[in-house]
Amino acid sequence: MKTTHLPKILLVGTGNMAREYAKVLKALKKNFLTVGRGEENALIFEKVTGRKAVTGGLEKWLKVIKNKIPPIAIIATNEEQLGSTARLIAQRGARLILIEKPGGMNLGDIVKTQKTAMKTGAKVFIAYNRRFYASVQKTQKLIREDGKVLSFNFEFTEWSHKITRNKKPMAVKKIWLLANSSHVIDLAFFLGGKPETIKCFTSGGLDWHPNASMYTGAGVSQTGALFSYHANWESAGRWGVEILTPKRKLILRPLEKLSVQNRDSLIVEDVFLNDKLDIDFKPGLYLQVKSFLNSKADLPTIQEQIENVKYYNLIEGK
Repeated sequence: MKTTHLPKILLVGTGNMAREYAKVLKALKKNFLTVGRGEENALIFEKVTGRKAVTGGLEKWLKVIKNKIPPIAIIATNEEQLGSTARLIAQRGARLILIEKPGGMNLGDIVKTQKTAMKTGAKVFIAYNRRFYASVQKTQKLIREDGKVLSFNFEFTEWSHKITRNKKPMAVKKIWLLANSSHVIDLAFFLGGKPETIKCFTSGGLDWHPNASMYTGAGVSQTGALFSYHANWESAGRWGVEILTPKRKLILRPLEKLSVQNRDSLIVEDVFLNDKLDIDFKPGLYLQVKSFLNSKADLPTIQEQIENVKYYNLIEGK
């Protein structure tokens, strides 16, 4: 296989997330090559997407092609392989890389990728698709209209009974706040501003997540907004973000929907959203991929993710 015949986009992985990316890439009429590991997932990938995938794993494929790989890559492997895969493809010539969240298994893993990106000149982004929800796009518009965020709060309660039955490896479950809850935390700080100061408290623990199961804290964002958060993985709850401006409260609960409570009113009204893309594709993914491919990614860079993970670790009580 000659490099000149390769598509410009490499999709690594054939699991559920990779299938969602393939659906978007096809809709955008982008030519891409998919490389995965096992035959079973590859067959499901072909059945769902209509596209064949190379099997045997990335390293085997790289030995076959021998030369450089496509300049653009999307990494949708399991969490344990995200970091090593990103470093490998950056070293082999990919220059625009999108890694599924959280980008690695821990801060050290992500730092390694950042160092590789600096050495190779690769631009690396972390995929947080919820930033591109129709509800979030509308929230950003209303914040701009109102002038600023005064305060915000968020909840990242996880349903532990479901995670217990989840087939994810124990190593991934033990970093669940980074691997999954960071979706909500990233979104809250994306809308309200990153922490300037933060005070965090934790309690409890679970068999699959012994570090903590209850979280609360507060702080001040870099934009001057006050914020607070709460999560209890041993009780009831759900993900949610609330943004308070001088004119109204913007409620994202669930995150795909937006409700508004105006100042001096007790009425909470749903906001109409043009969310066809969130219905036709995995919510947020179409606009995320489109933005990434246009190099206008409104996503954390690998360097920004390093700073973000430091906040996640504080919230986690590490």
